[in-house]
Amino acid sequence: MTATTLIPLGMGLIVLGAGLGIGKFTAAAAESIARQPEAADKITGAVNLPLFLLEGVAILAEVFTFLMLIL
Repeated sequence: MTATTLIPLGMGLIVLGAGLGIGKFTAAAAESIARQPEAADKITGAVNLPLFLLEGVAILAEVFTFLMLIL
């Protein structure tokens, strides 16, 4: 297999991994809010930063993978 056939596979795995991570994290936050509705503001605030960081890492991985395809 050549690099041009493996790079799209890698990009798909990046998206799949990020999607699963974001889904698990959001599901845990929703369950926490359901158990303690009075703490919803604190839980939401604590969830936002890691979600943004996870999404940022996935976007950077996609960009670097795409650059490997070009260069």
